[in-house]
Amino acid sequence: MWFVAIGVLTLLLKLLDVAPVAQWGWWLVLMPFAAAVAWWAWADASGLTKRKAMQRMEERKAARREKNIVALGQGDAKRKRK
Repeated sequence: MWFVAIGVLTLLLKLLDVAPVAQWGWWLVLMPFAAAVAWWAWADASGLTKRKAMQRMEERKAARREKNIVALGQGDAKRKRK
């Protein structure tokens, strides 16, 4: 996501003729977009995206489980369960 934000910023600076970006070549201005595509391709191919999604799901399940246990009066809200 950072690559896309940097790419949009440099693109806007280039189109608005803000120095020094106005003097840069287009290949340099558009490079962050290529880096974003490369990053997303690598993240998907390596399984990083899937692992992060699974980790977030497990954290939500654990929080929901803890909330339900406390709501039933069977657990202590301040004590962490393993």
